[in-house]
Amino acid sequence: MSHPIHVLDFHPDTHAWRQEVWEGLQKPQKELPSKLFYDERGSQLFEQICELPEYYPTRVEQAIMETHVKEMTKLMGEECLLIEYGSGSSQKTRTLLEHLPQAAGYVPIDISKEHLQQSAAAIAAAYPDLEVLPVCADYESDFYLPKPSTQAARHVTYYPGSTIGNFHPSEAIAFLRQIRNICGLRSDLLIGVDLKKDKDILHDAYNDRAGVTADFNLNILVRLNRELGADFALEQFQHEAFYNEEAGRIEMHLVSLCEQTVRLDEHSFFFDADERIWTESSYKYTLNEFAHLAEQAGFKPTKVWTDPERLFSVQYLTPAPIRQP
Repeated sequence: MSHPIHVLDFHPDTHAWRQEVWEGLQKPQKELPSKLFYDERGSQLFEQICELPEYYPTRVEQAIMETHVKEMTKLMGEECLLIEYGSGSSQKTRTLLEHLPQAAGYVPIDISKEHLQQSAAAIAAAYPDLEVLPVCADYESDFYLPKPSTQAARHVTYYPGSTIGNFHPSEAIAFLRQIRNICGLRSDLLIGVDLKKDKDILHDAYNDRAGVTADFNLNILVRLNRELGADFALEQFQHEAFYNEEAGRIEMHLVSLCEQTVRLDEHSFFFDADERIWTESSYKYTLNEFAHLAEQAGFKPTKVWTDPERLFSVQYLTPAPIRQP
């Protein structure tokens, strides 16, 4: 029996993120929040990135999931409520759902409402006995979860990909604590964590030959022009991504190719030639580094799975007393 799909909508209004854009572009190091990547086109471009030969995280993570899914779902148990942050197309989730026939429900959370509606409908069609309860939200903000009609024995939050790496470490700790507050202090967490590796592999993953990542990065300016009425000239900005080895992170930037002024409402933002807008960070961790970070948020790794080359990890975290740094 299929359940009706209703999106619980906490999507922020334009004014809320307009303020973030103003503030970010006024900083000495200009920056834009990476969540602005994910309008409908941005979400589609990211799905294309995940299929690129250079972009190892999706391929390797999926292999880890398929190899160890029975162990993962055994830890999750029957009648769990599966809550997915940044659900996207929910492709990796299907691997879990195939082995969770008694799940109390599935709550996909995504900031792109159009993409969320499509993927939630696809999951509901594929699993007609599963209650799908989508939430449209900026998951860094406050929101609440819908209640499934079947009482859940446990909440398990699923945070795939390497998205936790988009937060600076102190922000990642705060975000993991927020997950506990929203999903329940006793909720478990299944999370993808990208690992430190050869910098050439990292460079290629974020500078693909087809230029899809460059289009994805520039699309943030397309969105600002369309939704906020800015006047960025796309041909005057260029994608740049590099590994900052000292900080342990990939940095993505948009580089101004000339001196120029961009206008947004009553604000004018001047750019020197070669001046950058920082659009995304992607931190890479050793297993010990991430365990230490998780413990500061009130989680401990119970089980860690990696691929043979140790490019990526999927980790099952359970609640623990918060450890001071």
